[in-house]
Amino acid sequence: MNISLFTVPDIPLIHEGDDIAAIVCERFDLQDRDIVIIVSTIVAKAEGRIIELSDVTPSDRALAIAEQNDRDPRIVQMVLDESKEIILKFPFLLVETQNGNVCVNAGIDGSNIDGDRVVLLPEDSDRSAKEIREEIFALTARKVSVIVTDTNGRAFRDGQTGVAIGVSGITPTRDWRGQCDLFGKVLEVANEAVVDEIAGAANLLFGEGCDGTPVVVVRGLDFYAEHEGLRPIHFPRSEDVIRDAIAHASTQETG
Repeated sequence: MNISLFTVPDIPLIHEGDDIAAIVCERFDLQDRDIVIIVSTIVAKAEGRIIELSDVTPSDRALAIAEQNDRDPRIVQMVLDESKEIILKFPFLLVETQNGNVCVNAGIDGSNIDGDRVVLLPEDSDRSAKEIREEIFALTARKVSVIVTDTNGRAFRDGQTGVAIGVSGITPTRDWRGQCDLFGKVLEVANEAVVDEIAGAANLLFGEGCDGTPVVVVRGLDFYAEHEGLRPIHFPRSEDVIRDAIAHASTQETG
């Protein structure tokens, strides 16, 4: 197997209402089964998911959490507004967003945006990925997969990596369970998170600073599937032992 990764060149600064699918198609000759990986920041900007900090009034709860964590209470308020559940309050805010992504600070980002403003995550990254994929097909007749990514830290390891937060046209995992290894042993726990692996590879080309390359195309991986959404990659609550452990530890501390 050989795979190639390409940055899509000359992506302009994105503003609300910009057509990301058209911008990509104008700058890159897509082929069937390509995987288009897009940084969530530009998707959010195109969708108008930008907040002026001066417009945010923190609640008493946000003020208390901000004081505990030495954070801007306006940022804390936005995290609370974007979250379905607060998993951890200190020493940072670990939350579940409205569409199921678990991350620090609800993915709210103050980088790569001018002025005293911040960028939220797309309201529904799966829907965003689907809409971009459908428009690419309408413009080019190419059947591609789309992955919207964010940068997340990892428990027990320093450093961040790219992860998928929205997908369309690709199954999130590749299940090896039930197959045999080289020695005939049946695999029992091998469920490969392919969309996160692809997001991590693309993140090498995105850069985290002023690179200005927020769209990457992967070619050579035949993972195309008529599948929508990232939901299968999230643990059911009944199986999420890490969240249960965090909740238990937090209860012990407050008790």
